[in-house]
Amino acid sequence: MIAMRRIIFLSLMLIFLQNAQAQDQLFSQFYASPLTLNPALTGAFEGKFRVSSIYRDQWRQAMERPFQTFSTALDLRWRMGKGRTRYNDHAAVGVMFMQDRAAPVAFSTSRIAVSGAYHKALNIKNTQFLSLGFQAGIVQRNVNFGDMTFEDQFNGTTGYSDPTDERLPENNFSFGDYSVGLNYVFSPKASKLRLFVGGAIHHFHNPTVSFYHKTNEESNLPNNKLAPRYSAQVSAQIPVAKNINFLPRAIFDKQDNHMKLDAGGNFRIGLSDFRTVSLHLGSYVRPVRDFDDTYRLDAVVALVGIELNNVLIGTSYDVHIGQTAGYSRGTFEISVAYLGEYEDDLILCPKF
Repeated sequence: MIAMRRIIFLSLMLIFLQNAQAQDQLFSQFYASPLTLNPALTGAFEGKFRVSSIYRDQWRQAMERPFQTFSTALDLRWRMGKGRTRYNDHAAVGVMFMQDRAAPVAFSTSRIAVSGAYHKALNIKNTQFLSLGFQAGIVQRNVNFGDMTFEDQFNGTTGYSDPTDERLPENNFSFGDYSVGLNYVFSPKASKLRLFVGGAIHHFHNPTVSFYHKTNEESNLPNNKLAPRYSAQVSAQIPVAKNINFLPRAIFDKQDNHMKLDAGGNFRIGLSDFRTVSLHLGSYVRPVRDFDDTYRLDAVVALVGIELNNVLIGTSYDVHIGQTAGYSRGTFEISVAYLGEYEDDLILCPKF
C-alpha cells in the first residue's frame, strides 16, 4: 500500500512540476483570502483593521502527506480627508504571507508581499466606489534533494545508497513578484443590494522561475517564465427575505493555456435581530481548461460559514470529479478572519 501511494505521488509530482511555472496556488474560499485574490481588495472591509488566515489541505486520501497551502494577512484602512470632504474615500495597506508545500520532496513556494489600495467614492452619496491596488512581493522556491533518489544510486541489492552523478542545481531561488488590480462597488443606502466587480493582473512582469537560472546550462533548458495570470471577479448581495440574502459570485482565472472558473453562490442567513450572527451555506462548480486544451469539470465545492459579530469562520470541501487509482481527491479548507474596530458604514467586499 505504501509503495502504491509513492507511485501515485511520483506520477502526480511529475505532472505538477512540469506545469508549475504556469499555475498559481488558488483557494476555493477566494474572498476569504482577498490579498491573494486582488490587491484592490486591500482594506475592503467594515472596520479599521483585518487579520485573516486560510489553510488548504489537498488530496490527503491519495497521499501519505498532502499538498498544503497556508496564507495569513494583515491589512489596515483609514479615512481620507475626514471633516473636509463629503466623499468617503479610504486608503489601505496590507502585508501577506503564503506558503505552498508538496511534502514528500519538500518542494515549497513561499511568498511575502506588501500591498496598498485607494478606495475612491464616485459620488457624494457614497454609493459607488472604485478601488485601485498594487502589490509587490518576494517569492522563494525550495526543493530538498536529500528526499530524492535517482536510478544510478541503486546498489544492486539492498536499495538506493550509492552517490549520484546527477548535476543538481542550487536547491532554492527567489524572484520579485508584482500584481495590480481594480475593484468597483455599487452599494445603495436605501437597500441591501450590493454589486462587486473586479479584475487583476498577477506576475505582469513575467519572471523567470527555474532552479537552473544561475547556471551556464540555462541556454540549453526551456525558457521557464511565470506566465501572467488574468483574474476577473463578479459578485452580488441580493435580499430575498427578512434576514436572508443570496450572494451569487464567479471568479475567472486565465494563466497561459490554463483556465479556471468558480461559479455558484451562497445564502447568508441572519440568526439574530440584535447581534451580527449569520450562517452562510453555499456551493460552487469549477470547470477548467488544462495545458493540453481539454475542458473538464474539476470539482464541486460545498461551503459552510459563520459570522459572530466581527469574527468570520469558513469551511469548504472540494469534491474532485474522477479518482486517482481508487483514491478520492478531496480538498479541505478552513478560514478565519477578525475585523478590528468594526464599522458598518460601507461595504467594499463580499464575505467568503
